[in-house]
Amino acid sequence: MQSPVSRAKRFGLAGIAFLVFLVFVGANWAASLLIQYSWWQEVGQVKTWLDLYAYSTLPVAAAAIVAWVALLVAHSRGLHFAGGRVGDYPIYSRLSSLVLLGVAFVVSDANIDGWNLLRFAGSRTLSTPATYQDPIFGQPASFYLFDLPFYSDLRGYLFVLVLVTILVYWVTARGWQLRFVLPEIPKEGFDLSILHLPGGLESAFLRFAGAFLLIAVASGYYLGRFKMVWNQHRFMTGIDYTDDHFRLPLYWVVIGAMLLGSVLVLAKRWMVAGALAGASLLLVAIVPPIAGSLLVKPNEISLERPYITNHIAATRAAWGLADPVKEIQVQTNPNASIDVVKNATLLDNVRLWDWRPFHDTVTQMQALRPYYAFHDTDVDRYTIDGQYRQVMLSPRELDITQLPGTQSSWINPHFIYTHGYGLVFAEVSKLTPEGQPVYLIQDMPPTVKPKSLKVERPELYYGELQQEPVFVETAQQEFNYPQGSENALSRYSGKGGFPASSLVTRLAASLHFGDWNILLTGYLTDKSRMMIHRRVRERLQTMAPYLTWDNDPYLVLSPEGRMVWFVDGYTTSESHPFSRMSNAFGGINYIRNSVKATIDAYDGTTHLYVFDAKDPILGAYRALFPELYEDAAKMPEALRTHARYPEDLFRAQSEIYRVYHMKNPQAFYNNEDIWELSRYSSGNGEPRPVSPTYVFATLPGETKPEFLLMTTFTPLSKENMIGVMLARCDGPHLGQIVVLEMSKQELILGPMQINARINQDQSISKDLTLWNQQGSQVLQGQTLVLPVDDNFVYISPLYLQATQARMPQLKKVVLAVGNRLIYTDSYEEALAILGGSTKPGAKPEPGAPPVMNAAVTAPTDPRVEAARKHFQKYREFAAQGKWADAGRELDAIQAEINK
Repeated sequence: MQSPVSRAKRFGLAGIAFLVFLVFVGANWAASLLIQYSWWQEVGQVKTWLDLYAYSTLPVAAAAIVAWVALLVAHSRGLHFAGGRVGDYPIYSRLSSLVLLGVAFVVSDANIDGWNLLRFAGSRTLSTPATYQDPIFGQPASFYLFDLPFYSDLRGYLFVLVLVTILVYWVTARGWQLRFVLPEIPKEGFDLSILHLPGGLESAFLRFAGAFLLIAVASGYYLGRFKMVWNQHRFMTGIDYTDDHFRLPLYWVVIGAMLLGSVLVLAKRWMVAGALAGASLLLVAIVPPIAGSLLVKPNEISLERPYITNHIAATRAAWGLADPVKEIQVQTNPNASIDVVKNATLLDNVRLWDWRPFHDTVTQMQALRPYYAFHDTDVDRYTIDGQYRQVMLSPRELDITQLPGTQSSWINPHFIYTHGYGLVFAEVSKLTPEGQPVYLIQDMPPTVKPKSLKVERPELYYGELQQEPVFVETAQQEFNYPQGSENALSRYSGKGGFPASSLVTRLAASLHFGDWNILLTGYLTDKSRMMIHRRVRERLQTMAPYLTWDNDPYLVLSPEGRMVWFVDGYTTSESHPFSRMSNAFGGINYIRNSVKATIDAYDGTTHLYVFDAKDPILGAYRALFPELYEDAAKMPEALRTHARYPEDLFRAQSEIYRVYHMKNPQAFYNNEDIWELSRYSSGNGEPRPVSPTYVFATLPGETKPEFLLMTTFTPLSKENMIGVMLARCDGPHLGQIVVLEMSKQELILGPMQINARINQDQSISKDLTLWNQQGSQVLQGQTLVLPVDDNFVYISPLYLQATQARMPQLKKVVLAVGNRLIYTDSYEEALAILGGSTKPGAKPEPGAPPVMNAAVTAPTDPRVEAARKHFQKYREFAAQGKWADAGRELDAIQAEINK
């Protein structure tokens, strides 16, 4: 037996160890808090951080306190029932209180969704009129987005809390009754009857708890009536005929039975209350399925028609496919000629470079060092020397994992290799004679060709691949870019990061990142700053964790020469009534692209701009975090022109629209007209669905081409094109969706059919077979489909690359219109043939406009000489982009020909 002194030493050591543990945990918590505060101070959003911290902890804390009080009361009443008093056992009282506090926290944390509560609170300030009301209960969408989730959480919390209080009461009462008998149970054997609490059902506490439990069940069925708008049926979501005519009325029966049962429980009529509740639940379980089988199923379409209509309308509204969508029935003329001059701006911006070959090419040609990476390629539009042009650009980011010796050197990733450098920038339709992109911006330091573009700050401290933390303005110069056998070095001169020179901050950073080198390094100076949250999506996720952020940030080069990241933010919900659930974005049935964020790639300056002020969910968040958001009008106009419709949203919407373009409930019920995304052949493997593509096109009824996001549809299991979905990106039209629907009486070729024609063409097939040998491989880019006048133009680029080196070259262009298939070495030649000015096989001069044939030579004929002069002027005007003047010269040429 241990002596009292030994026990004291043991408990003393345990106490010291526990105290050290608490100090360690507390120090780490304080360090993390200091680093977070410093960063939020850097971005100017300390109040937002405090609000986030409070909102994420206070709801659960408040619920835990309420639950703790309820459990303490249950414990006290149970002890009193067993003949004991809490005050008689002080040690037991303290321990049981701590245990009950832990139970209360678990109950609260498991049943309280803080964001549901916050959205409910924020929505109280909304004044925007409802844009949707459910047709059964007449409730606005906001009721289902905010109120119902909150009330459901509250009811669930109270229901579980009552169950736990009953359990605590029973365990306490029966446990204290058996406290002297428990040691004998193993000897005598366990009998379930020992769990019986004699007189328990007579106690006032259990009767009131039982009555409250039945009221909670009744409230659950009352709220369950509204939750039926989320019911999943074979062909629709929401309330169907059986729900409306059988299940809803029977829910009222259950509600009445539960309320009456609560009164009976208070009157000590437990058996009658149980029988009444059980009978009502049995009715709900049996009657609706029988009614559905015998009455509804034989007449399903006629009975379900109005409910299907509700479902279609709600789904389109929830997915942003109602009012913003303009559906146009188009009639095409496959034999119509394409006016190349009229559509010059459009046709001169055709995207010949698929992003995959472009990415592989710039990686080979412009990465320059193995530790540089072109993580992503973005498509955008710029006004370049007065011309509206579609371009592809890709930032040259630093991939620190590819830097030799990174694992052995702590200084390199934190002090020296801190940032990427520059970008490549190329027009989508221009090629070198070797089939490579024509770069407008390239190399390090950046070489900029157009006078209207400039790169003043090529350093990328914030992006998609950044390592953290990094330190700037230190005693160590930073690597800027390679310069021959030497390295160009630099020092940071921006405002990014927060001060990291003080001993307290360095100690906090060491604890927070688990890296004591931060405390011990001698490279930090009085001006040194620390940069964290440098990955743009993670940065925004930290600032607004309740939003869903797009997976594809894209880079914009501002007129001032700064690189700025754009990231689209979405509000989402799974609670919109009658709307179809999708697996997109983790499982939702409502989405809005309400926020567009910008992040300066050099100093991390971050702005969140509101682009959909009518969105009720964002309205609730703005009420909670008023300092975080800015109106879209405050975005600089030069940046606003680069806002675009996001691919992630468009992809999800197109998946919904392929089914919900059907507005006729009978057609919807029978799946008569389901579409699917068009497919194309990449020339390497199985056909793949087309990806949304940014294009220049002129919409029906419009006179100018604009920047659009496009995808195409075919009928289910067919390859002919039936629809084109386009999202507008420019100016006041941003966010509008236009759908071109083809007549079912005419056959419009889809991308896969164009690919089949290409592969079946003898001359093309011969070349493809030859190129796919001797260490080379043919890549077929995604076939572009462009609406032009009364027709569609298909463009399919063909790339050639060596099997051992991924550096594709664009070797051939296939252009199809109607029944014509044009196969040439260059896009310019294909356009010249399309315009009727060049015969297949004849190549125009390099740089010559693609619409006239220069082979009109008869010097003795004055008409030919006049036509030649007009043609020369046409070339000059076309080269300058003066298409109106060029058109007049064409008219003059035609006049000379007609003489």
